[in-house]
Amino acid sequence: MNRVPHPLIDQLADDLAPVRPMKLWHGIALVGLAAIVTIGLVEMFDGLWRGIVSGRASAFFFIANGMLGLLGAASALTVIRMAGPRVGNRHDGARWALAMFTVLPLAALVVLGLQGNLEEVTHDPYGLDCFLAASGFAVLTFAALVVWLRRGAPVAPATAGTFAGIAAGAIGSFAYGLACPLDTLAHLGTWHALPVVLGAAGGRVTVPPLVRW
Repeated sequence: MNRVPHPLIDQLADDLAPVRPMKLWHGIALVGLAAIVTIGLVEMFDGLWRGIVSGRASAFFFIANGMLGLLGAASALTVIRMAGPRVGNRHDGARWALAMFTVLPLAALVVLGLQGNLEEVTHDPYGLDCFLAASGFAVLTFAALVVWLRRGAPVAPATAGTFAGIAAGAIGSFAYGLACPLDTLAHLGTWHALPVVLGAAGGRVTVPPLVRW
């Protein structure tokens, strides 16, 4: 059977080119590499806290930084999946991880407020440094997620940007947290949580223009 020529279809077909399929594990490997390099940069510039392996770190140190690590991993996985939209693509894992992590700053505000020690946050001599450093170390993960999103076709760029910022902020704060020996509720519940808030806001604003298709 002879095909009837159609100029419009022929013109569109001429522009087609094979593309490399996006595989989930490629995105996971990309973000994982970014996280490992980030931890290496923390070691290079600040030095990881040796008290972690010598038994001087408290249980709360591991709990707070563990929550950051889990939030970063869950949010990054959500972003990786959002780059390839499909039916039933849910984000429950990242949402629950975010809800879990929110307990940390809320607990800090409630406990410090009831104790009348809210000034412990504002008078923290290392708080701003930790916030700025953790936010800075989030950049590499954020860039990796943006690159991955640009390769794909996210149908909700604002949501993808929000989770990309959350993932980057959490991983950056987790990585820098390995160099910070301070383990008080006031410090970890505020200054180490703020990079996540900054990342969410920044990602929601900056990512959509970068991944339009």
